[in-house]
Amino acid sequence: MGTITQRTTKSGTVYTAQIRLKRSGKVIHSESRTFERKAHAQKWMTAREAELQKPGALTTGPDPSLASVIRKYLEESTAPMGITKRRVLEAVAAAKLGELKCSDVTSVALVDWVRTLDCSPPTRLTYVAHLSPIFKVAQAAWGYPLDKQQIEDAKVVLRKLGTTAKSAERTRRPTMEELEKLLDYFRAMKVRQPDCLPMVTLIVFSIFSGRRQGETCRILWKDVEQGRVLIRQMKDPEKKLTNNVYCDLTPEAQRIIEAQPRTDERVFPCKASSVSMTFMRACLVLGIKDLKFHDLRHEAASRLFEMGLTIPHVAAVTGHVTWQSLQRYSHVRQTGDKYKDWKWLEYVCGE
Repeated sequence: MGTITQRTTKSGTVYTAQIRLKRSGKVIHSESRTFERKAHAQKWMTAREAELQKPGALTTGPDPSLASVIRKYLEESTAPMGITKRRVLEAVAAAKLGELKCSDVTSVALVDWVRTLDCSPPTRLTYVAHLSPIFKVAQAAWGYPLDKQQIEDAKVVLRKLGTTAKSAERTRRPTMEELEKLLDYFRAMKVRQPDCLPMVTLIVFSIFSGRRQGETCRILWKDVEQGRVLIRQMKDPEKKLTNNVYCDLTPEAQRIIEAQPRTDERVFPCKASSVSMTFMRACLVLGIKDLKFHDLRHEAASRLFEMGLTIPHVAAVTGHVTWQSLQRYSHVRQTGDKYKDWKWLEYVCGE
């Protein structure tokens, strides 16, 4: 017989219908779903219990621990996998949750585990997102009783409880005064240390191109054309390392690329992590608060909207797949180009 549990959240009341079937005193099947109305929970539970009573509805088979399934996934997956995802999955396998049998990994167990994570709601959301593919392949690929509906239900509950949440959108833009301080600082550093990173060029290029630092550091000379450039490994939640996309180059970005010396197959032969770290340290030295290198990408998008470009035109430059992420910029009123005749553009172009 199933049970319905009522939970009160900041967003309202939710009802979790849970079904647990036993044989010889042992739980052989457990599943649950969460609904916003009790009547819907009762209807689903009644229908699902009837389905489970049908011959062949429940099959007996291997029921390994979640940890062993995660390790099997890590060993057999041939798709490119980031370091963060691998570390997250390894951490889950080593946690108490990893000790549970697949049939015991319910939405309740998942919610309880996520709430023990000592991190911010966005980071907890990352854990859940990286764990989700395990539930999608375990039953279909290996016949393990890991119910993907359990993690889907857990996602709903965690979101409504506020345990997980998306990161807040940043709206930070550098002021012209802050840029002047940073560029003066890095120009002086280049005089003292000629072999240091070309931070002045990288900053100015980011403002005119809208590229992430990782994308900038991967641009190859052979991928540069007149008016556009092939961006390799464009950030994408699904395609990961296989997403190569052509993006438009602004006239200023084109000039900066053409001014670079051909000393490497890459236009900007730098390490992306070193760029962001160097930028952060400079901000600390100069007393510039809450500014990241990635904010220069936001500045680039804002500039294009201020110049009167439409969302499709801006997306062609920045490479945004969906226009929704650009909606927050579209309210910017056309004010012209504050970077017109900017001395730092002339500086990095050698003029």
